[in-house]
Amino acid sequence: MDYGTVISRAFEYTKDALVGKWMQWIILAVLSLVQALTLSLVPLLSGYAVRVLGGKTPAPEIDQWGKLFIDGWKMNIIMLIYMLPAIIVFLVLGGIGAIGLFASEAAGGDPAAAGVAALSLLGGFLLAGLIAIIMAFIALFAVLRFAHTDSLGEAFYFGAILGHIGKLGWGTWIIAVIVLLVVAFIYSFVVGLLVSIPFLGWIIVLFLNAAFVVFYSRYLAQVYEDTPAPA
Repeated sequence: MDYGTVISRAFEYTKDALVGKWMQWIILAVLSLVQALTLSLVPLLSGYAVRVLGGKTPAPEIDQWGKLFIDGWKMNIIMLIYMLPAIIVFLVLGGIGAIGLFASEAAGGDPAAAGVAALSLLGGFLLAGLIAIIMAFIALFAVLRFAHTDSLGEAFYFGAILGHIGKLGWGTWIIAVIVLLVVAFIYSFVVGLLVSIPFLGWIIVLFLNAAFVVFYSRYLAQVYEDTPAPA
């Protein structure tokens, strides 16, 4: 896969979607602010991202507000469910470690018991982190399948999801996500510089955030569509 071409096409898609269509860009910037202030409880921007992730070209209009809200929440639900294994592992092992530390303190601070408890806590954190990374790669693909089929159930069709990733190539998918993370890191650095500008910097960042959502959604949609999805 030519990742440079994918990035270039995603950039052109974003430019065509927003430059010259200022009202659409303003609305997306406002949705970015609303979603941030509500901690994604009003995920209208995510709902719009679902449309772009679904491969719609040219960029879709901002309409059907109820569906935007519902699709945004469906994305939230998909990501939460896929992260449950990591959450459970952390709560179980971390909880055991935390209980052990409290018990050790109550018993007068037994160093051996405290060491075992600390290892359990650290092990839970590391294992949960590893599981979260693995599940994040699958969850992201599940969201793409949901966006393309408009079916929440398809996001949990594990055989088809793993089969599609296999056809695309695990290496291709992992590298694609890593490339996007590098782009996101560069973007975050630029945003960090801009927010230092009083007031105006934050306004610019809101517009850039909206554009970046369109960009990364289109980028991922192209990667997903590189190989036909299994039935």
